[in-house]
Amino acid sequence: MKRILFAGLILVILLAMCLIASADLIPPNLLKAIHMVETSGRFGPILGDHGKALGPFQIHEEYWRDSRVTGSYSQCADYNYAVKVVTAYMNRFVPYYVRMRDYEAIARTHNGGPNGYRHQATKKYWAKVKKELTK
Repeated sequence: MKRILFAGLILVILLAMCLIASADLIPPNLLKAIHMVETSGRFGPILGDHGKALGPFQIHEEYWRDSRVTGSYSQCADYNYAVKVVTAYMNRFVPYYVRMRDYEAIARTHNGGPNGYRHQATKKYWAKVKKELTK
């Protein structure tokens, strides 16, 4: 009986760890929608915003620095690295909205910075992302 209880406890702990670990991820469909809005789904060293933004998510250097992801800014041209940057940035500045899966707050933060979800100007960006999510 003790073995069964111990095994059950281990299972509960592992399940909790999986839930906690996945709680900080940005949903793939939201990443895809942001990617489509930013670069029409293109990959590589895409420059935008008059050369101030880089890669599939059009990450600015300050955004990259604020994410605190190790590496170099030029790596933002790589999709997988850029996902790490976006994920780290969101978990640093809007962790509650990441846990709550608040797509709007995440998208608007991506577009407008740490408090972007509060800015009126990011509502148009959210409308574009929302449209991509329904495709």
